[in-house]
Amino acid sequence: MTHDFDKAYWDRHWRQRPAASPAAPATTDGDPPNPYLARETSALTPGTALDAGCGGGAEAIWLASHGWHVTAADISAEALALAARRAATSRAPERVRWLETDLSTWSPQERFDLVMTNYAHPAMPQLEFYDRIAEWVAPGGTLLIVGHLHTPSATGHGHGHGHGHHPPAEATVTSAAITTRMDTTQWQIVTAEEHVRTFPGHEGHGATRHDVVVRATRRR
Repeated sequence: MTHDFDKAYWDRHWRQRPAASPAAPATTDGDPPNPYLARETSALTPGTALDAGCGGGAEAIWLASHGWHVTAADISAEALALAARRAATSRAPERVRWLETDLSTWSPQERFDLVMTNYAHPAMPQLEFYDRIAEWVAPGGTLLIVGHLHTPSATGHGHGHGHGHHPPAEATVTSAAITTRMDTTQWQIVTAEEHVRTFPGHEGHGATRHDVVVRATRRR
């Protein structure tokens, strides 16, 4: 089956998520921010950042706690309410602005030093979404994409959430599919990788995630 990934879909998804403790502000349903975030941004000078499709806020909160001024945007009011509750007990809640908007139609009034997206699935084709948010990176700034890797098992029968383990096929990509769309006169590709990682799942069962990670710097 295919998914619309519209506001109704995402609000329903977040209402159905298991309750998580707001006392763990840097987690999303018990998961820490994705492991690529620290690796790919630790050498960057903190500035302004956009978390495009922030979901439960783990990555936005992590960035804010490391000195970034973050605009965290998501179509789901349910997700943003959860994220804001978690941020309230974080190290730097004042550095995050939570924004309810449809990223397939919204246009920011500024450009950002960092634009990142973490398993976001918008109401538009996945690669076109990456093209769109890339336009919001300031000269000299960084684009960081963490997505679901397209594999033979991406059959389209999953639930499709960014932190789920069985994304539908239309929400999956490869690193080559992303980087071949980037004009090398405008972008320097820094990272283009595909990973398989295993981590503890629910009720003691391990889970496997197939990831694609692309980081690029916009040339000045």
